[in-house]
Amino acid sequence: MWTDTHCHLDDDRYRGEGDSRRELGGTDGVLDRARQAGVSRFINVGCDRDSSMRAIDIANANADVWASVGLHPHEALHGVDSIRDLFDSPRVIAVGEAGLDYYYDHSPRETQQVAFARQIELANELDLPLIIHTRDAWDDTFSVLAEVGVPSAVVFHCFTGGPDEARRCLDIGARLSFSGIVTFKTATDVAEAARICPLDHILVETDSPYLAPVPHRGRVNQPSNVAVVGTFIADMRSIAVDEFARITTQNACIAFPALTS
Repeated sequence: MWTDTHCHLDDDRYRGEGDSRRELGGTDGVLDRARQAGVSRFINVGCDRDSSMRAIDIANANADVWASVGLHPHEALHGVDSIRDLFDSPRVIAVGEAGLDYYYDHSPRETQQVAFARQIELANELDLPLIIHTRDAWDDTFSVLAEVGVPSAVVFHCFTGGPDEARRCLDIGARLSFSGIVTFKTATDVAEAARICPLDHILVETDSPYLAPVPHRGRVNQPSNVAVVGTFIADMRSIAVDEFARITTQNACIAFPALTS
């Protein structure tokens, strides 16, 4: 059974009123399709207060869905105090997604760094795993982590670096979570990172509804495609697909202990 360690089930493409929702059958249809594809656990990740609240609601309604509460770097201007109270929910099992995004710079970089540091502090204070989003900001990401203190469990979600960045992550004990990007023909560095990542530190995700893997590029992504991502990496590393599903789910349960409760 697979575990999708990062998805956004609250997205309007699932729960809204548009064509995508009707085609996919809403959030319930998306979850049912994933379960039929062998996905047994889902971490629904928040990016601000509203999406985090919706993530908690979906987790409350589904025993195999858990929530993460976070402030995405794009939303850093809202301040971490805007989400602090949401960690009281027993269905919240992680902090994030938090981090730095210097590609879009939707929030000033200094503001992003402050919000990131505050969420690292929260992960340490609450003893929760930290889910990191980093884009074009590797050096500052590691600098803030070193300054504040690396939490006991760290996941670099939707890993987009190459072998060098992978080794830097692994050196601080972090796990790497690979999305559909690893299947893209142009993502050779990401594929090489997935090839060298120790088996006990590798995770898989969809980041759905974004980043649908080959051969589904251009369509709305959904958690059922975590099996596509996992199969691609398993084949690349000459590992039986069932065994890789077992390994990555075991890793997910170690990184996010609440998944076993």
